[in-house]
Amino acid sequence: MVLRLFIQAPYYFFRIWWCGKSKKISMEESFALIKKVTKKANRAGRVAVEAYGIENLPKEDGFILFPNHQGLYDVLVFLDSCPRPFAFVAKKEVRNVILLKQVMQALGSYAIDREDIKQSMQIILKMAEEVKAGKNFLIFAEGTRSKMGNRLNDFKGGSFKSAVKAKCPIVPCALIDSFKPFDENSIQPVTVKVIYMKPLYYEEYKDMKTVDIAAEVKRRIEKTIKEYSM
Repeated sequence: MVLRLFIQAPYYFFRIWWCGKSKKISMEESFALIKKVTKKANRAGRVAVEAYGIENLPKEDGFILFPNHQGLYDVLVFLDSCPRPFAFVAKKEVRNVILLKQVMQALGSYAIDREDIKQSMQIILKMAEEVKAGKNFLIFAEGTRSKMGNRLNDFKGGSFKSAVKAKCPIVPCALIDSFKPFDENSIQPVTVKVIYMKPLYYEEYKDMKTVDIAAEVKRRIEKTIKEYSM
């Protein structure tokens, strides 16, 4: 992936960096550029993304995607396949990774410190306000990569607080084989699947505790992974 884009990389890096710096460039324009670069990178790396259920996305913006977390490649799956602009939440350890840092700035994404409760709550409140205003987000409710292939860790209830505060649709998403492109020592062609599942709307989860919401989203994703892995 890197070798095949080596000549074009500086040009695209500069354009993404500028998207994060210029106030004249909209999020929609930034997202379109990043999607274009992601698709080029996937072709160069011989990674095919198969997306299912895109029609399940809410008609109006202001929703949060909640996928399982398999590997470093996960965000690229959504940048390739999701037709609607979104920002994402990453752990603070990756906020200074080259290119990822620039992508986060261009999309208005957040880095969260899981050890700092005050900072985490500030991020949750900021996200809730932005979601209410119509911005979409992606959050990995496991908090860290499962490192178990297509098996899941428990989903953390705290990850759903922003959705509850925003009273927004929760979109469970199932990732299959997303750990393979970056986490396996191979240059063979890879196919990754992502399934956008039917949303949970606020009316459905408003009386549930966040830990119960987390358990239900995990259950749905596990069921979907089994169905699409057959």
